[in-house]
Amino acid sequence: MDDPIRHPLAYARVLRGWSQSDLVARLHRAAAMRPEGLRSGTDKAAVSKWENGRKTPNTESQLLIADAFDVPISDLEQYPWPHWLPGRDDPVPLGAAYTVQAIRDAQKATMNRERRTFLTYSSLALAGLASQWAALEPDRLPTTLGGRRVDDELVNWLEDTSTRLTSLPTEQRQHTIKLMDAHLTTVSDLLEGAYYSEATGRRLHHLAASLSSTCGWYRFDQGRHSAAGKLWNAALTNAHTARDRDLGAGVLADFAYQSIWLGRPGAAVEPLSQALIHTRHPTARSLLHLRRARAHAALGAAADCHRDLAAAETALLTDASDPAPGWCRWMSTADLAVDSGQCLLDLGRTDEARARIDEGLTLLPQARDKTRGVFRTYEARSLLQAREVEQALVVSTESLDLAIRIGADRCVTLVRELTPAFKPYQEVDGVPEFLERLRTV
Repeated sequence: MDDPIRHPLAYARVLRGWSQSDLVARLHRAAAMRPEGLRSGTDKAAVSKWENGRKTPNTESQLLIADAFDVPISDLEQYPWPHWLPGRDDPVPLGAAYTVQAIRDAQKATMNRERRTFLTYSSLALAGLASQWAALEPDRLPTTLGGRRVDDELVNWLEDTSTRLTSLPTEQRQHTIKLMDAHLTTVSDLLEGAYYSEATGRRLHHLAASLSSTCGWYRFDQGRHSAAGKLWNAALTNAHTARDRDLGAGVLADFAYQSIWLGRPGAAVEPLSQALIHTRHPTARSLLHLRRARAHAALGAAADCHRDLAAAETALLTDASDPAPGWCRWMSTADLAVDSGQCLLDLGRTDEARARIDEGLTLLPQARDKTRGVFRTYEARSLLQAREVEQALVVSTESLDLAIRIGADRCVTLVRELTPAFKPYQEVDGVPEFLERLRTV
């Protein structure tokens, strides 16, 4: 780490507006306030060595640094230096030097149940990350000289286990998320401290990206949007280092979907546009166009929305010699139909929207329960707009039951967001009871 501002200690210090001298003074005060009455011998030269990566602070100094930054001791026990230091609200930059740091920052966010669950990266930060991904050539991976050697047999086992975990149905993932978190920790520990070739390193980075993406979706389903964003940041920087452009495009699509979900469709357009420039598989392009259509519809840009919907349909019907990337392999005519219907709802074309949503629900495979729960809330919204309240109540109840069964909190939130639309119809049988259930669920 030649540039000291890249070190997490320098980031944490600068974010608080402290000079190196300020940090030294705070370490001296922290030492004096400890019950054992320590004296800190830290000076600016020591801080410079820590921030340049030329020296690691000893245990006593790390305790004082934690005191200065109000970091709980449990974080020091959970994470190695310097990954327990307070992180940035901005995304971690792309590059091989930041891959493990991005994972550690994400793991801290998942361990600490944040109160402000809707705190996510700004539109400007996401656009910058997408532009960096599009323009930056991946680093050549350095060969790690120390640590235990990682052989092909171990990587094969890690990849096989990862595939099994990430391919589980949504209903089962709620029971295995701790296994996926632990698996991600194992991979990041190997990346940081083991000996491996460049080829093996790329496989490990690809594993880290895949696991980070899946763990991010679980947090997204829980409504923990800050943790999801940090995990996707880790997925993007590891996919970039692994030279997997398709997987990186999928992560940008995840960021875009989150932005649309949180009512910030303007933040979704640039990442999706960057991903489309560098993605060639027709199924992937179909999904990216479809998500950009959703963003345009939410922004009221009807012409742009219809262009993307047409492009999404054309791409989905295009034959390809290679299988679709894993992150979009599930994309189907059912998804195209329902999301097209959601676009039409946003544009005020209710009757056409209902027809498309009904078509998509008919085509959707039974195994995709979470998607069905989301799509059913779209159906309920279209029914309410058409004032078919009794049927909307049936559909909303089914969606809520399904969301609770599979542990998809964000689907529960979607149903709960129908409350204002149901309130004018409290004279309809079952509506008051349903509203009370939404209030307490």
